[in-house]
Amino acid sequence: MRGLILAGGLGTRLYPLTTAMNKHLVPIGNLPMIEYPLYTLRKLGVHSVSVVTGGEYFQDVAAYLARTHEDMNFSFHYQPKASGIAQAIQVTRPFLEGEPLAVILGDNIFEDDFSSVARVFENTSQGAMIFLKPVEDPERFGVAEPLDDRIISIEEKPKNPKSNLAVTGLYFFDRTVFEKIATLKPSARGELEVTDLNNLYLAQGNLAYHKVKGFWSDAGTYPSRRVCEEFILEGHEGTVINGLPEASRTLILRNMGERA
Repeated sequence: MRGLILAGGLGTRLYPLTTAMNKHLVPIGNLPMIEYPLYTLRKLGVHSVSVVTGGEYFQDVAAYLARTHEDMNFSFHYQPKASGIAQAIQVTRPFLEGEPLAVILGDNIFEDDFSSVARVFENTSQGAMIFLKPVEDPERFGVAEPLDDRIISIEEKPKNPKSNLAVTGLYFFDRTVFEKIATLKPSARGELEVTDLNNLYLAQGNLAYHKVKGFWSDAGTYPSRRVCEEFILEGHEGTVINGLPEASRTLILRNMGERA
């Protein structure tokens, strides 16, 4: 399975922190935001990661990751305009077509280790898997409606949610994902929606789900970044650092010491 981090967008909801840097380099605790989704992919056993980003600070993301994580095999893909999650995935088609993908949004922070879930997915005939988490404000997210052990509908930011199960920013897709994205039409927002992509798998009876047990949040707004930082500083930052190869860990700790 190949990893894909979606780190596009202008980060306007984190202005002025994003005045002179890509949103995904904004620190959460002592680490850049992008370290946390990368950690989630590392725990899956992924060593080849593609990163989609854009804006004038595109090269900063590439420079940081390449310098800090020499053990990883990165490819970087420029997204000229943010036109939806599915469109961002499609940017990588010439490079990743034919590969099963673990896709994660670059501002999502997860506590759970999904490695066993990934192995199950890779050894079944399921075409896609979404990760669900109960939330108090489901109308802000894609919302899944479960029935017994399956999903029967997914709606994007519904006014009247049919459940409190938000679709988080982690997705597993099989090798047909790019073919499916090519059939999508832009939504009313002018974007290729990941909800529409997931609904294609759902219509084929080929969509699985997993409920997230531990912490999950995005860090793309000031309130959610604050929630993430509180969690990070309770110990997850140390977990992430300790999970790095020695060279990466030494470099990060040395730089943290210099700042201190």
